[in-house]
Amino acid sequence: MKKQLKKLPKFRNEDKERDFWDKADSSEYFDWDNPIELDLSKLKPSTESISLRLPAYLLARVKELANKRDVPYQSLMKIFLAERVENELRRKFNRQ
Repeated sequence: MKKQLKKLPKFRNEDKERDFWDKADSSEYFDWDNPIELDLSKLKPSTESISLRLPAYLLARVKELANKRDVPYQSLMKIFLAERVENELRRKFNRQ
């Protein structure tokens, strides 16, 4: 016999939703034995615009690399930065 699930309430804002889930039993609202599979791979993370001053020669070299790879230079800079941050964090945690 399938368990009757409660209907989710409408929340006015995220704070109200957080308060609700802090006290509610999620198993009354979701069937954890039969999860729904979602594909979130196409979601883009939120971004924030920043201003970054670079020496002209460095920006020119990044643009040259991006052109050779046929990608926008800002995308290439994000890739380089993400890779470096990941490496630094991995190094830091491996030392501990």
